[in-house]
Amino acid sequence: MWPILALSAIAIAIIIERFWTLRRQAVIPPGLGQEVQAWAANRQLDPVHIDVLRGNSPLGELLAAGLDVRHRPREQIKERIEDTGRHVIHQLERFLNTLGTIAGVAPLLGLLGTVTGMIRMFLGVLEYGVGDASRLAGGIGEALVSTAAGLVVAIPALAFYRYFRGRVSEYVIDMEKQAMVLIDTLDQSLPIKRGKL
Repeated sequence: MWPILALSAIAIAIIIERFWTLRRQAVIPPGLGQEVQAWAANRQLDPVHIDVLRGNSPLGELLAAGLDVRHRPREQIKERIEDTGRHVIHQLERFLNTLGTIAGVAPLLGLLGTVTGMIRMFLGVLEYGVGDASRLAGGIGEALVSTAAGLVVAIPALAFYRYFRGRVSEYVIDMEKQAMVLIDTLDQSLPIKRGKL
């Protein structure tokens, strides 16, 4: 039971942390993409703006990566955004593997507890006989409690794991769309400078 309780505490901590970190306004602040597109269209892309943008949010980090290489060809800008995107996704998915592992391990620990409980019960039967029905029922009940505890931890952990994975996938699609719009805006606003390179 103690390992199951420890896993439940870890799962609760991860779920709370991920709810806080994966808030939409923290990952994709409203209006940020349009604001950056306006900067690009008006050529207001000084290093201070880009540094502030990089620290703003995961979307800001992604857009700043594209702006860092804005005078390069379109393919190089896309490559830089994709490279940065892999790092951003890794940060968004932080602790999710742990949560998925808890969802898989908790029922197995519960089953292990059930098996060891049944073994102890049968060893007790060998030693004392089957004359005391309450001892037998208590052993079976104790064994089944660990299975139930494992399932009580695993089911919510698996549900939240799936939920957070879906949320990250949704954010990634939104960030990709905004990055592509930024690349198109850069193509329109900086054609002369790119032609010189």
